[in-house]
Formats: sequence, C-alpha cells, structure tokens
Amino acid sequence: MFVLVGLVFIWLLNYEPTKESEETIQVKDIVVIDKWQPKDAIAEIKNMSPVVKKGYYLIAETSKYMGPNAVRAEDRYSGNNLACANCHLQKGAQAGSGSWVGILERFPQFGGRGNKVGTIQDRINGCMERSMNGKMLPSDSDKLVAIVAYMDWLSEGVPEDRKAEFKGYPKIKVPAVAVNLEKGRQVYQKECVICHGENGAGVLNAIDGKSYTYPPLWGPDSFNDGAGMHRVITSAEFIKSNMPYLQATWDNPKLTDEEAYHVAGYINSFSRPHKLNTENDYPDKKLKPVSTPYGPWVDDFSPEQHKNGPFLPIMDFYKEKYGITKTK
Repeated sequence: MFVLVGLVFIWLLNYEPTKESEETIQVKDIVVIDKWQPKDAIAEIKNMSPVVKKGYYLIAETSKYMGPNAVRAEDRYSGNNLACANCHLQKGAQAGSGSWVGILERFPQFGGRGNKVGTIQDRINGCMERSMNGKMLPSDSDKLVAIVAYMDWLSEGVPEDRKAEFKGYPKIKVPAVAVNLEKGRQVYQKECVICHGENGAGVLNAIDGKSYTYPPLWGPDSFNDGAGMHRVITSAEFIKSNMPYLQATWDNPKLTDEEAYHVAGYINSFSRPHKLNTENDYPDKKLKPVSTPYGPWVDDFSPEQHKNGPFLPIMDFYKEKYGITKTK
C-alpha cells in the first residue's frame, strides 16, 4: 500500500498536461465566456452602419422621425406618439415581447388577416396601420429599408438553439372563464398603475414631453381597435411574459395566466381609436382568432363572448366543425 501511494505521489509531481488536455480545457473556457447574448443597441450604436443606425432611431423614437412630431409633414406616417420599442422591448431584443431577433428568417409567411403570404415589409406596415394608428410606408421607402436593416443587424450570430425563444409570445393556458373586469382592475391597481397611470395615459418622456417612457394603454394616443394587442388572449400573452416591466421575463413571469388574462380584459375594456374597414380582415373568417372583438364571424357566439370569453367553447366549436385548432 505504501509503495502504491509513493508511486502516485511521484507521478503527480512529474505530471505535465498534454497539449490535447490543455486544448480541451481552453475550449470549455471559451464556450462559457462566449455564450451568445442579444445585442444591446444603445451600447453598440456607435458601431452601427448608417442605415442600421437610421433604423434604430426610427423604432426607438418613432413619433419624432416618422410620426406626429416629424419635422416634415411627408414623414408623418405613425398616427400616435408611441414608439415601436414601447412594445418590442429592449429595442426589439427582448425574448417574449415580439422580438425581432431572427425574424427575417420567418418571412415571407402566411398571414390570416390578409389571407396571403406576406413579406416582413407587409408585417411592418400592419403595425403602422394598427398599433401605430397611422398609414403604411411606401413599398420603396428608405424607412422600411432601414428598419429591416436594423432587424437584420439585431439577428446577427444568434445560435440555432436560441432562435425559438425569440419567436412571438409564449402561450398561456387560457382560463375557462370569461374576463372578470373587477379582478383585472385589482391587478392593474397593484402592478400597472405606477407606470401607466390611473387613466391608462402612460408617462411622457421627461426630456421631450411628447414621446412616452411608459406608453398609454388606452385612450386617443394608444393602439387602435384593429391591433393584435386589442385581443384579450394576445394581450395576456404579452403581459405575462413582460409585465411588470423589468420584473418579469418570458421564463420567469410574475403574473399568473389568470392575472394576465383578467388585466388584459380590463385594459381592453376602455375606448381607443377605431380602425376603419376591419370587416375586411381575415377574408377566410374561419382563420380569425377567437378573441378578435369585431365581426363578422362564422359562428353564433356573441360579440361579448368574442371580446371577453369564455373562449374555450369557441375553440371547441372550430375544432369540431372545421378541424381547426385555435390557441388565441
């Protein structure tokens, strides 16, 4: 036994790691150090190309560069004072908030609202007309070119195994009950009012007094009633993954599915700008999300139920009659 111990001790004194073992250790260290993270646009703005930088300012200060506060009237496409980044958080880099990381790979894609395959430019213009309550950018617009360039820059280097987490909004388990506005009001008072205010008007930027630090959730300067965020289920998915701001993430939410659901219904119970011609949305009405609050529909459920639920019976109907599985 003593001989064996002595031999081991001598071997340890004379051991020199091989080149192969050193390389293995170094590779492991590199993997840890170089773990991919979404880009911090503010920190990296000085390294952006001119067209990417232009796209950044368009999404970060939308009302100033292509909204009501644009110097030139011909640049005013957005109809409210929101910024794209008020919803696409961390300037489009935050998972669970409709992130733009990797988004260009998903287009062209079919969209039920237009019942056609659309480009990323079409999708941006959908937001311009609805979330931004404005008008479409021309197809040859340099603003569209810049926004797409920014999205492309934001997506550089994203690993394959990270792409899924940046896609859309994580699903919630839709409650079996209708929205309870009183429960929603209680959640709003506890978690939302500090940033968005008693009247949902948000908080204006202290520097310019025109754009928003915290956006309005209803009222004349908010998204219109044709926006996806005006659907309770879509709104609840966004809220659960992102709110309260800086307290929740898609993989570590603060609110439960039920709390997000009820507060989404509460927020959407108030008035907001009206989108014209919504009856033309979803030419194939079977593809309309069940929580779309405006008709027409191809079912006999009431407008109230399409707005506030319960939604599971509507989902069951489309599954049984048309073989369509709906999640929102």
